Amino acid sequence: MTETRKNGRGSNSAQLRKYNERIVLQILRRAGEASKADLARAVQLTNAAIGAIIQNLIEEGLIVEVGKRHDGSRGQPATLLRLAPRGAFSFGVRLDRTNLETVLMDFSGTIIDRIVHDMILPSPERTLEILTEDLSRLRTHLSDEDSDRITGIGLAQPFNLGAWLRELGLPAADFGKWEGFDMAQALEDACGLPVFSENDGTAAAVAELFYGLGRQNDNFLYLFLGPAIGGGLVLNGDVVRGTSGNAADVAMMPVPPSSLSTAPESRHGWDLLLTRASLVAFARHMSPEGFAGLSRPDLQDAVERDDVLFKEWMADCADAVALALRSAYALLDVPLIVIDGDLSGRFPEVFREALKAAVQTAAPEQRQSPDIEIGSFGHDAGAIGAASLPQFFNFSPRATILTGGKDKGPAGAGNSEEKSGFPARAARFGSHLATSSRR
Repeated sequence: MTETRKNGRGSNSAQLRKYNERIVLQILRRAGEASKADLARAVQLTNAAIGAIIQNLIEEGLIVEVGKRHDGSRGQPATLLRLAPRGAFSFGVRLDRTNLETVLMDFSGTIIDRIVHDMILPSPERTLEILTEDLSRLRTHLSDEDSDRITGIGLAQPFNLGAWLRELGLPAADFGKWEGFDMAQALEDACGLPVFSENDGTAAAVAELFYGLGRQNDNFLYLFLGPAIGGGLVLNGDVVRGTSGNAADVAMMPVPPSSLSTAPESRHGWDLLLTRASLVAFARHMSPEGFAGLSRPDLQDAVERDDVLFKEWMADCADAVALALRSAYALLDVPLIVIDGDLSGRFPEVFREALKAAVQTAAPEQRQSPDIEIGSFGHDAGAIGAASLPQFFNFSPRATILTGGKDKGPAGAGNSEEKSGFPARAARFGSHLATSSRR
């Protein structure tokens, strides 16, 4: 045994077993449920090997048996397996320029409860007070045993919160105080849980990959229309971050200036996409002087009434996004665009149809257009994406894309349990913890 450890074979064998456990969890997350034989074929393992993995995951409370498959074939009906909802829990914090949201999510991706504040982002210190109080309230939903299965806090926020206020038409308020403030570290210190931080667009794309259309599509560009527009990119089943975490930052793509009289004057002969494609721009068009006081329900009401000002803004927004998508499609050649946002009701379908028409109109000769589908979660995408981050780090076989290469997979994954503060028992159900990601 000592010799095996010296040459590394024992260590690599344990790593490979953990990796295969992650593969099984990913398959169940995507398929919903599967039999032992289904999993053996998918992972390309023997029945004995997959049986040992399944038994271990059941003992650790991560998967459960949910009945038998009766398909009329001979022999015993197959036992079906599914992720155990209470196998793990995570908190998600979505922090935006005009919104704070905190959620508690179980292992199946179901939101147990949420707390939302529609407000101009306060100072970092006040934001931390609000978030820690909200996290404490949400934690009361869990028993002591459940609390031992909290994987951490996911934080999804735009980078450079104090930038582009002129383009968004937002007051200076406390945004300047956010420069250099590390909310991930502050939350970790305040709550004693590991915090995993990502760009909000990337986090929402993780939610779609984990629990939405990503279960059937490995390549897509994801767009989220909130206070500003954000994005995420999924290629070959992985979320692409880029070297600085800003991959698919569509808000920064240059577009022609808006034709709306309420838009800020262009300083360069062109504008950033976020100037035209944002709910702030929508609110500004609805009420140029008092838009900061408009809430999401106010905008939703304008959509449902098919207000003429909404239709004017929608046309301008769709034209701008369509040009950005033509550029993205030329570079990436992805077959699918997934759109989501903070508004619900008829808005997603209206936006989709306007965008499809605008993309087709802007199509060059002999070039096709990508499919455009509505995302799975609407307003919840950012919060589910945030809450997905700790579970992605702990249980995904492809966590390297969000760890900057720190987790090298089955042969070289490092155990950062001591750094993360995650309970020691966590190493027994799931896998090694990746280092918290801080910006």
